[in-house]
Amino acid sequence: MITFFACLAILIAGYFLYGPIVEKIFGPTDEPTPALTMTDGVDFVPMKTPNIFLIQLLNIAGLGPIFGAISGALWGPAAFLWITFGTIFAGGVHDYFSGMLSMRHEGESISEIVGIYLGPIMKNVMRVFSVVLLVLVGTVFMTGPAGLLAKLTPDKLNYTFWLVVVLVYYFLATLVPIDKLIGKIYPIFGIVLIIMAIGIGGGVILGNFTGRMSTPEFAFANLHPKGLPIWPLLFITIACGAISGFHSTQSPIMARCVQTERDGRKIFYGAMVCEGIIALIWAAAGMTFYNGTGGLAAALADPLTKGQGGVVYDISIRMLGKVGGVLAILGVIFCPITSGDTAFRSARLTLADWFKVDQKKIMPRLSMALPLLAVGAILSQMDFNIVWRYFAWSNQTLAMIVLWAAAMYLYMKKKNMWIAVVPATFMSAVSMTYILQAPEGFKLATSISYPVGIVFALAVLAFFLFVTQKKKAAA
Repeated sequence: MITFFACLAILIAGYFLYGPIVEKIFGPTDEPTPALTMTDGVDFVPMKTPNIFLIQLLNIAGLGPIFGAISGALWGPAAFLWITFGTIFAGGVHDYFSGMLSMRHEGESISEIVGIYLGPIMKNVMRVFSVVLLVLVGTVFMTGPAGLLAKLTPDKLNYTFWLVVVLVYYFLATLVPIDKLIGKIYPIFGIVLIIMAIGIGGGVILGNFTGRMSTPEFAFANLHPKGLPIWPLLFITIACGAISGFHSTQSPIMARCVQTERDGRKIFYGAMVCEGIIALIWAAAGMTFYNGTGGLAAALADPLTKGQGGVVYDISIRMLGKVGGVLAILGVIFCPITSGDTAFRSARLTLADWFKVDQKKIMPRLSMALPLLAVGAILSQMDFNIVWRYFAWSNQTLAMIVLWAAAMYLYMKKKNMWIAVVPATFMSAVSMTYILQAPEGFKLATSISYPVGIVFALAVLAFFLFVTQKKKAAA
């Protein structure tokens, strides 16, 4: 377990060493935050930092660092490295700046923030991009829990019944003040998510020390049973737990509740590191519990196991007994729900910022929420598998754009822009390479997608530097 422990130590150290560097470069102040200056009792509500942290963690995490990490574990310990360094140098920076820039701009949605620093064209692209992405997330995280609840309850309580129940909850969570529902239950489920991860991590460590299990160590080899390439598939498969564009749509929700900028590192960077640790644990559990990547692949394909959800349940029950089973059920059911409801809430806020509709009164909120939920209800009746494949690519493309916006902000403030430029360039290569070679993309050979992806990333970097130099000359 040397690789696992080393990565865990680096992750923790990253929060205390690199996190302060990112914070210092941004430069938090003691100026009043939107939570204090724009309090409306609905979306702008001052809340306690520990509660905001737990809500932010559940907003960005849910099942992402569990399901994604399990799938990414098919490549072996290489997943550990991506989770660790992706979290510290990419995901943490992305989440911190998406939250802090929103705070600096009156709690604006991420699409509006991007528009400020990358121009009106990118703003409109991001508006559409964000709303579509959020509705996709909300819909999928509506159908999954409904299907599982239908299997666990009597026949009378079928899929349609539970879909309606989840939809009604989404309706309430999207509309009511942030502190009345989400603020009450999210901290509880956030703690459950952490306890679940600690229990699984303890089970993996104990299994290694007793000799019942063995966690693979890093080696310069592709351990994927089907030989699928690490680049760029691993970097797309593990999004939550390394870097995820979805997080940038969630951070502004909490940016409207933070009472001081100096808590930003604890909330945004800290929640990302915590998510990285959760992903690290589940990646280790996946490749350890099934005695390597081959066993994990067989479990994921086994009709009795039924994919990632079944693997989570199997690992939890066999490691933690009945308690683990309860935690697994809570995780697989409630974690996606808590990501889905904030996805719709964020979509409402994005539309409100887009069309400049005040959200203090109930009717304007209804005018935004009802169409979104109606679209989600319609999409829930369709075969979503093919469409959902594009989510992974869209997610990382969104992260790429947000990082470039952060880089431009840092340039304009005459601060060290390279903490955002480097991960933005990397994610540009990942995003382009993936869509070129993916089955749902252009299906090009790696001999074409690899060099084109790298050239694209370098071209975007060159264009960014050209623009910044042009701005410098004009100043």
